[in-house]
Amino acid sequence: MSGHSAVFYHNNFMISRNPLQPILSLTSILAILTVCQHAICENRGHWRGENGNGVSLSATPPTRWSDTENVKWKVAIPGRSSGSPVIWENQVFVVSAVPVSGSRDLQFKLFSFDRGTGELQWEKTAVEAAPHEGTHQTNGYASASPCTDGQHVYAHFGSQGLYCYTLAGDLKWKRDFGKMSTRNSFGEGSSPTIADGKILVPWDHEGQSAIYALDKNSGEIIWKTERDEPTSWATPLVVDADGKKQVITNGENYARSYDLETGKEIWRCAGQTQRPVASPVFADGVVYIGSGFRGSFLGAFRLDGEGHIGGTDKVLWTIKKDTPDIGSLLLSENRIYFYKAKTGIVTCVDATTGKTLFGPERIPGIANTYASPVAAGGYVFITGRSGTTTVIKDADTLEVVASNSVGETVDATPAPVDNELFIRGENHLFCISK
Repeated sequence: MSGHSAVFYHNNFMISRNPLQPILSLTSILAILTVCQHAICENRGHWRGENGNGVSLSATPPTRWSDTENVKWKVAIPGRSSGSPVIWENQVFVVSAVPVSGSRDLQFKLFSFDRGTGELQWEKTAVEAAPHEGTHQTNGYASASPCTDGQHVYAHFGSQGLYCYTLAGDLKWKRDFGKMSTRNSFGEGSSPTIADGKILVPWDHEGQSAIYALDKNSGEIIWKTERDEPTSWATPLVVDADGKKQVITNGENYARSYDLETGKEIWRCAGQTQRPVASPVFADGVVYIGSGFRGSFLGAFRLDGEGHIGGTDKVLWTIKKDTPDIGSLLLSENRIYFYKAKTGIVTCVDATTGKTLFGPERIPGIANTYASPVAAGGYVFITGRSGTTTVIKDADTLEVVASNSVGETVDATPAPVDNELFIRGENHLFCISK
């Protein structure tokens, strides 16, 4: 899904050698050097990272911290959200649904914080409204993560709409998709994905489900493909299949692939469990899709199939136990890490064969999990709802390195960038740095 190399770009500086262009001023050079000095070299425009697999290819965050140790800054955030932070240059973006005193209304907000200091740069209220239905006690009303391409930042509040802002906080466009009716009123939370000039919006619920592709600059609908799927909270993944982009989606009835340009379905495969939440991962022409509520299923699918691919050689292997419910898969160095349901029990398998490398193993300090595991700098960061993050080696065998807590509930997936780790807690946003 989003975060692919063709979608999210690093912040590279270039000094032109064209003699017709003026030489950079001393002020400009000093500004560039100041940015580099502060190590703002990597961006994370999507909660799943630059390759969509939950990995940072260059970050080296600390492996040890507490709510005070190795905390560069922390800032209080009003309201509630399990959406993950995204980072672009010197800005950190988060969303929240903030109660309005004496009312059922919520203010659906997007915040921009200074990456270096944690200072609030701006906050925008996209809309103030009362939710039309309830939500699960562990879920809020602003659970979708924002995303950015370095030009605009997108905040998706489901039934309250999708909002496109400039990085300065100016509203460029908004789009209303109507009202969702989710399974058991458990609430909303699927995140959008940016790819090739489009923003993809998943819309699986108890009404007519669909997936939308919008022009990311105007908000106009490019295509809409209806889906025969009940509620799902998974986020789409965009992959390159021999030069042709496919949109990979999870679903209770089928895992599917769509053509990014047209929205036409390419292939599908049954086997997933009820109301999937976990998002897919991808490498070397194979996509991995799993779910783990009232059942277990994880499959490895080749991308060159068409139509129904179940029972064909396009399904390389399957696993039918101990697969993840809320937390998404992590794919790093040909290893796939995943939780058993919502627990802190982790299995690691070889991505090529599906063979177990270790697990299922209970990770110390981790009981219940909503956040997805992430990898950076040779380590895997496993975060529990208690606020504890246990760090293990990114390796074929289980080796626990450290266990750390920020002292409050954490449901959002942490974001590793450069030598920092951004953690959205229930009450605060933390910047963890040596």
